[in-house]
Amino acid sequence: MAKVTVRYWAAAKAAAGVAEEPYEAATLAEALDAVRERHPGELSRVLLRCSFLVDGDPVGTRGHETVRLADGGTVEVLPPFAGG
Repeated sequence: MAKVTVRYWAAAKAAAGVAEEPYEAATLAEALDAVRERHPGELSRVLLRCSFLVDGDPVGTRGHETVRLADGGTVEVLPPFAGG
């Protein structure tokens, strides 16, 4: 299990009530399952619309269960937002 920091932005930050928090997970899917367990309300719904960066790299359409997390890494949770 890797120890990672999950950082929330915009609507995800508002729904989580915190800017970031630590998790232990081997994959992005495991980390997101833990996030949903800790925040079962609005954040779970927001996550359905989010994109993710793992250590600065976009996850894109890769299956979350295939995205391995590195110890000390960062997962950025990015809801859709307007602007450019």
